[in-house]
Amino acid sequence: MTSSDDQKVLMARIGAAHGIRGEVRVKPFGDDPLSFADYGSLTTKDGKRSFEVEKARVQKTVVITRFKGIADRNQAEELNGVELYINRDQLPDPEEDEFYYSDLTGLAVHGSDGETLGKIVAVQDFGAGDLLEVRPKRGRTFYIPFTKEFVPEISLADGLVRVDLPEDYFSEGDPEPSEGAPEK
Repeated sequence: MTSSDDQKVLMARIGAAHGIRGEVRVKPFGDDPLSFADYGSLTTKDGKRSFEVEKARVQKTVVITRFKGIADRNQAEELNGVELYINRDQLPDPEEDEFYYSDLTGLAVHGSDGETLGKIVAVQDFGAGDLLEVRPKRGRTFYIPFTKEFVPEISLADGLVRVDLPEDYFSEGDPEPSEGAPEK
């Protein structure tokens, strides 16, 4: 694999300064909050700046991190909002039925009837589970729950995702009451 921007994986985002000794709050992206520190040098997406973790500790929802060469609060404040990446080929291969979000971005989304619904532009989590954000050829993006029920097939080799959506998935009205259910 090459190390182009397409092959970079976002590992964390630097937040506010923490204290006066150059530490920052880091929001990690991944199952293990400290995993971003395991890959050596982290870079910005353009590769112009690199950062090496000197020490890191979990504190609530962030990781308090000290980077080499960042010695005071002023330097730490300048890093607020910087996104940290590694090259995709540094990551281990995912287990069966596991995927890196970056590998899903750009895949074509097909309905169970074979109709192309759009392409995945992002994987989002607003607190209730992962959602695939899909951009159709026209109109606004829409979301599909990233579960086995809704997404029964993913083929990275073929560059597609097959989804199984309920018939009324795209309807904008209230759902029809089921038989025996009280009406509103």
